[in-house]
Amino acid sequence: MCSVAQINECYEEAERLVLEAGKLIVSVFETEKSVEQKDDDGVDLVTEYDRKVEEMLVKNLNRKFPGHRFIGEEETAKSNVLPEYTNAPTWIIDPIDGTTNFVHCFPSIGICVAFSVDKIIEFGIVYNPVTKQMFTGRRGQGSWLNGKRLKTSTRRDLSKCLVGMEPWIAKDKNYKSSVYTRIDAVIQHTRGLRVIGTAALMLCYIAMGAIEAYHVETVCAWDVAAAKVILEEAGGVIIDTSGGELDLLQPKVIAACNRSIADQLVQLFKDASLGTGDATIQALINS
Repeated sequence: MCSVAQINECYEEAERLVLEAGKLIVSVFETEKSVEQKDDDGVDLVTEYDRKVEEMLVKNLNRKFPGHRFIGEEETAKSNVLPEYTNAPTWIIDPIDGTTNFVHCFPSIGICVAFSVDKIIEFGIVYNPVTKQMFTGRRGQGSWLNGKRLKTSTRRDLSKCLVGMEPWIAKDKNYKSSVYTRIDAVIQHTRGLRVIGTAALMLCYIAMGAIEAYHVETVCAWDVAAAKVILEEAGGVIIDTSGGELDLLQPKVIAACNRSIADQLVQLFKDASLGTGDATIQALINS
């Protein structure tokens, strides 16, 4: 267990370190990066700065909070084994969410840090150092963008919503059919589709009311852990694609500004896979 004072101390140190890491990212953002592939499709990339940021965060947090556990993207990639997620105080870190964007100097990236106790995320930080957007959320205390309170959109009709997805997942033949089917369903039944290549920022954009929903699969805990509490504290929801509870270690994500929109998106995908009509979606909107 951690006291409120201890969690506050963890939060303050995490915010300080994230801002420091952001300075490094900004200093090299427009430079040529040395890039490695972590998969055969060339989708999952890593740079030396992913590793440097994660090492800096873990080293400093471990020094200040000995005994805490860590789940980090690059350390996990190195060992190819996901650390056990326990009740112990645990830091979940994505040093650069949106590495492909970073490599191409596309300014949508996030340094993501979440802190969990008893498998409950106490706070999350998602910082885009290029745009200087600092998203934060603390359990029971709300979520914020650069000091301004966040609140999700109040829309309850999916046809009036902007929805984010990640089409590149279709490079994996196991997902190709479902991705194309779902993209078409979103195009036909919503106001628009948006793609930026970072799950963390998409969840934060729902929290700030810029989009209403987001769907992604084949992501990991560090992609969504920090933004999850930011979204929930702004009034949003994040569930499994099937409509059930999200498995943080194997997240298949439907996130939305409210449960009604989440349920409509779940149903839209079910109908799309079966080739059925729009009646069920309309019934959900009217309920």
